[in-house]
Amino acid sequence: MNLISEIEHSRAEFQRIRRDLHAHPELAFEERRSAQRVAELLAGWGIPVHTGIAGTGVVGVIRSGDGGRAIGLRADMDALPIQEANTFEHASRHPGTMHACGHDGHTAMLLAAARHLQATRNFDGTVYLIFQPAEEKGGGARRMIEDGLFERFPMESVYGIHNWPGMPAGFFGVNPGAIMASSSEFRITFRGKGSHAALPHNAIDPVAAIVQLAQSLQTILTRNKRPTDSAVLSVTQIHAGETSNVIPDNAWLGGTVRTFSLEVLDLIESRMRELAQHTGAGFGCEAEVVFSRNYPPTVNHARETAVCVEVMRALVGEHNVEANLEPPMSAEDFSFMLQERPGCYALLGNGDGGHREHGHGAGPCMLHNTSYDFNDDLLPIGASYWVRLAERILARTA
Repeated sequence: MNLISEIEHSRAEFQRIRRDLHAHPELAFEERRSAQRVAELLAGWGIPVHTGIAGTGVVGVIRSGDGGRAIGLRADMDALPIQEANTFEHASRHPGTMHACGHDGHTAMLLAAARHLQATRNFDGTVYLIFQPAEEKGGGARRMIEDGLFERFPMESVYGIHNWPGMPAGFFGVNPGAIMASSSEFRITFRGKGSHAALPHNAIDPVAAIVQLAQSLQTILTRNKRPTDSAVLSVTQIHAGETSNVIPDNAWLGGTVRTFSLEVLDLIESRMRELAQHTGAGFGCEAEVVFSRNYPPTVNHARETAVCVEVMRALVGEHNVEANLEPPMSAEDFSFMLQERPGCYALLGNGDGGHREHGHGAGPCMLHNTSYDFNDDLLPIGASYWVRLAERILARTA
């Protein structure tokens, strides 16, 4: 690897910062201590800081030279409502809250890059350091945009990164198109007429209708969607009735939909509404459909992704970069930023869990798992990537 030596030598310092953040996790829009810690560190390095964006968001600004170009580098700060199973020294001190997705590591990587960029200024333009709240739930990226992120800090492109367990540590994966899926939730309710279970002819049975619909929804994927378009429609809940001898008045099902394009998402929602209305009518029930679009697909831009791949290959070697990664079906609210500005979102391998210290939980080191922990070996890799990317895009011309 061709990492920046100064950043490598500061690994232990930023490991302490990362572990401090891990020990004090905060949920979406409650990242007050984390935001304060980030702001204090940035200010201590002489970086102008803007706080309170979308409540707890922080943006640092590093300017160098006379160039008018600018880019944004984004890290997320929030934790999850999970009880941590790890018992090592830096385990969560807040019961029921845990950094189970590595946002503590993302924040520490960007802080390490920030200090180096501020000290060296080997670029011509402006780097905006975006520390975002509420990625896990709440759409913090969208809230920052609504709070004027791109008007207050005008940037031509924006970049994000996420650690990825199961991928070799230090291995980069990216795709010049969809890199993560959309995330939507649905709830469909059928309203019928209850009766004694022994007298079904007196009822309008919503249970029979909802069971029929649960099966029919899968035909959207197998008969309406093109086979080459990826999508997942999962019915995860069916609720009806309170006792065995009563046909209930109402029944409902719910679940999630994930796609890599808005066109496929539009198709699924439209057909879901049609099937619900006609199935309900076929059984004599009234149908109500609630379809909530949480996060759109995260879609990279080809030109910006190509530049990122060049930087990755120069940093870790071509054999440690997959430039056409098969995207996972998980979702990410960095998607909102990529709808507003071109850019690239990449995955950085977190390893198989062998890095975890004595006292880790018995579960796997996977995202959103109670036994997860960020791999601190990634700190100099991610920080070096951020620095080299900024230097590459904002290269001095003379």
